[in-house]
Amino acid sequence: MLNPGTADAIHTAMSDGHDLGRYEVSALDVDGTAITVISIARREEGFAQTSNGRVLVRRGTLDMPIFGADLQRLINERSAVRFEATLTGVPVEAADGAAFERLRKACGWPSVGPVEGLLADAGLVHGQRLSVAGALILLADPGVELGKAYVEILRYSDDTTHDYDRREEIRGPLDHQVRAATTAIMDHLGTDLVVLGVRRFDLPRLPEVVVREALANAVAHRSYEAKGTPVRVELRPGAVTITSPGSLPEPVTVSNMRETSAARNLSVMRILRRFELAEDAGRGVDVMQDTMRSEMLEQPEFRDTGHSVVVTLPLRATVAPVERAWIRELESRGHLEVIDRPVLVHAARGELLTNAAVRRIVGADSRQAGSILARLRDQGLLRQHGQRGGATYTLADSLRPPAGLRLGADDLAAMVERLADGGPISNADVRRATGVDRTESLSLLERLVREGRLIRTGERRGTRYHRPEA
Repeated sequence: MLNPGTADAIHTAMSDGHDLGRYEVSALDVDGTAITVISIARREEGFAQTSNGRVLVRRGTLDMPIFGADLQRLINERSAVRFEATLTGVPVEAADGAAFERLRKACGWPSVGPVEGLLADAGLVHGQRLSVAGALILLADPGVELGKAYVEILRYSDDTTHDYDRREEIRGPLDHQVRAATTAIMDHLGTDLVVLGVRRFDLPRLPEVVVREALANAVAHRSYEAKGTPVRVELRPGAVTITSPGSLPEPVTVSNMRETSAARNLSVMRILRRFELAEDAGRGVDVMQDTMRSEMLEQPEFRDTGHSVVVTLPLRATVAPVERAWIRELESRGHLEVIDRPVLVHAARGELLTNAAVRRIVGADSRQAGSILARLRDQGLLRQHGQRGGATYTLADSLRPPAGLRLGADDLAAMVERLADGGPISNADVRRATGVDRTESLSLLERLVREGRLIRTGERRGTRYHRPEA
């Protein structure tokens, strides 16, 4: 049976081999029997080895190790050469002085003495010429030599139009591109200003670390062979979308990217880590997902089209800015677990919490839900009513939310619209996001349909609500 423990064991076993390529782990039900399926894709380049370094080929029904001339022939046929190591026609002397100085400081290299050996060890030069990686890091404008090696930012007035109203190119060495593009996106998005009592909260619409990591991954993992395509950032009211040329490097897939890591441009990624612009290997996706979750924002969406990788950072959320600010106010008084935050938000909305309600809110099992409720009760944040299976919980009397926190009808309607921006929603989706009961949810959805802000399709349990087409 596929569960988190089984999945972790499979990923660990797969990581014991070398360069196994792409694989998927899924569950399959066969006549009521749960089957775990491991699908391993054929390698497009390179070859895999066992944990002890052997290379096996299939001969009949046997997996046979190969050696000597047979192994050399396979290596010659299947070897993968990193494009970033390819030499350009640019001499080392063409390196930009300011870019080199930033690199020297980031890497801790001495300010005097020869550095040719250090540059070569970093994969940036060979002999007297820059490699592709060297051009990306050391040239004032790598795009002159490497085509569209820059970040293009396009701004759109709505979520469906194909016509942008503003375009900007972010050129320069890659470290500059990541910093400047991050700043440009954050400036465009702005913040949500919330005042609770005497305290003022400026809440970024997206966490800066998430934007920066998405951009660093885009420029570090993109295919620079695709000289006619830049990294593209689309700024729309509902989301920020970052598209980088080239598919995910093997063995990474969208489904295993949190457990598996690989770098298409290893030297580039190492340098960006030196600049503290990218997380350690395998940590980037974790940081993006965990940070969005901690801020109670929608999760990033990843898609591999086969010729590009698309990362979508939604700007919609089922938690209002005033609720996020209130949670920050609570955290100033003491530590809260990330999983506690949505539970307290629902309590602040007036929902009567039970073990079943917490399981629905955070996707926990019964034991975990009980632990959350007990922890928040013991911290004085929730008040318990009744005992054991009949226990219910409300926000502690001493912790009443500030005036204006509980959402009014218009705020709830706006929240449901933001929820529908991500696709068709059901009555259950609205109840889960808002904490209102079934009758209130239906009344809210009927109002939005009546006002033309949502369209209803289907019947009974198949009823769905979606945004009208522009």
